[in-house]
Amino acid sequence: MLGKVRLSRKAFRRTYQGLVLASVLALAPMTWAWLGSYGHRTTVDDTVEDTVEDTAGDQGWQARVPAAQAALVLGAGLYDGVHPSPMLARRLDIAADLHRTGKVRALLLSGDNSRADYDEPTAMRDYLRAKGVPDAVMVLDYAGFDTWDSCVRARRVFGAEQVTVVTQEFHIPRAVTLCRAAGLEAFGVGDDSARRYAATTYAGAARELFATGKAFADAVILRSDPVFPGPREVSLTRILAEPPAGQVGAPGA
Repeated sequence: MLGKVRLSRKAFRRTYQGLVLASVLALAPMTWAWLGSYGHRTTVDDTVEDTVEDTAGDQGWQARVPAAQAALVLGAGLYDGVHPSPMLARRLDIAADLHRTGKVRALLLSGDNSRADYDEPTAMRDYLRAKGVPDAVMVLDYAGFDTWDSCVRARRVFGAEQVTVVTQEFHIPRAVTLCRAAGLEAFGVGDDSARRYAATTYAGAARELFATGKAFADAVILRSDPVFPGPREVSLTRILAEPPAGQVGAPGA
């Protein structure tokens, strides 16, 4: 009987140690994403307090965002195959604001167009066009099938060097860290979607545990190529080569 008790305790101890190790391994990618994006992300605040000038002279969340070549807007689904989902629409509104305030020169719209009846980038462009964003500053990436592909293609295919990644707050650590791993100087702006879409936000945040594990494997272990690695696009390079023009909503624009 004593031998059985000792065996059970030993088995319990090994099981416990295994669970601890599994937990550490599961959380390691999340830690990697948070540390990799630390100091390179901010959240859009829609509170009254954040829209008025404070003692430091800031003018809201835009003051916390450094200037960059382009806003990299990541796809987030369509309704009826045509209209951006509410979360995607929010990303696009933020990107339009970044352009209007002169924080970015171009908008790189990266989404899924893996089949003829589903075209995220075109829907994103049409939404922004209706908001007054000129076609001349928008670049469409039809092969942004996931965050890693969007980041790698922004660097390799479109030649971007500096981007402001626009997504939801829960996604920002992974998105920024992946873009930095892809060779981009990246900063992230996240929408605090929990205020409007709590259930969807919590589901997305829970998914991040698994998505960040895949991201770590793609960026660190495998150094995976995107599904479509090329050919090289020059549309973004041409926009950046032009003299800065009036921004959306600016006087005289």
